[in-house]
Amino acid sequence: MTGEPQGEQALPDSVADQWLLRATPAAWRPYIELARLDRPIGWWLLLLPCWWSSALASVAAHAPLHLWHLALFFIGAVAMRGAGTTYNDLVDRDIDANVARTQSRPLPSGRVSPRNARLFLVAQALIGLVVLLCFNWFTVALGLSSLLIVAIYPFMKRVTYWPQAVLGLAFGFGALMGWAAAFGTLASPPVFLYLGAIAWTIGYDTIYALQDLSDDMVLGVKSTARLFGAHVKAGVAACYIVSLIGIALALIFAAAMGPIAALGLIAMAVHLFWQIWRLDAGDPALALRLFRSNRDAGLLLFAGLAGEALRSFF
Repeated sequence: MTGEPQGEQALPDSVADQWLLRATPAAWRPYIELARLDRPIGWWLLLLPCWWSSALASVAAHAPLHLWHLALFFIGAVAMRGAGTTYNDLVDRDIDANVARTQSRPLPSGRVSPRNARLFLVAQALIGLVVLLCFNWFTVALGLSSLLIVAIYPFMKRVTYWPQAVLGLAFGFGALMGWAAAFGTLASPPVFLYLGAIAWTIGYDTIYALQDLSDDMVLGVKSTARLFGAHVKAGVAACYIVSLIGIALALIFAAAMGPIAALGLIAMAVHLFWQIWRLDAGDPALALRLFRSNRDAGLLLFAGLAGEALRSFF
């Protein structure tokens, strides 16, 4: 994008030379950035608990993977992650203007007006609603109930050092949705999976928050990264251990702890503890890389569950 204004260049936490920004007209780029489509890690992290839950339900039912459900969850995750970040940026635009990493975002930089951002938010939310209506009514009601969590999340950093926990409630919600879509009800396995997803989110978002630590201290923005302080490695490790225990209990109670699922869980555990070993609170670039690597950690678990579903079905 040589020769374009500075505001049109990829944001600091975007992927360098991102193909989507290169392939789209300049007028679209602020909206791509607003929905974080140039940073796909967000929708991956929203999607993966949905896929875990759907695959877990398949294992429990000795049924093949619900490929249609997996596709719907993919579309819904991309749309609702975009809606969520647009809403979050609307709420946080004054804070973002004072944080080095976020001051070039479309709203604080003036490249998108608040009115247009609200219209964009509605459009993305409508896509998410259409996807949700493809499921059974129990799943529809369950999905709609998550909107309250999404609505309060941007305000939590102002009142508690645990905004990552509220994010976990929102991002981990898919751990309930896949099971509900398959069975039209809930049971202990998806609840344990949800608890595991919440703890996982707290861990990886604590790593993400390390990027803004100095700015957050000046602005009074709260986070688990600030709360854990010098003990951030231990804090993240505790979150990841709780996450692995919750996921393991979900597999056990769903009678899904077969050899392939166990291998997926072990692979995820190894990846998470590799993150802790590498973590350096004073290296924001490394923190971003480790945060993004959670896509791979989540995919390892999904691969194990998907493989177990195939094994149990045949």
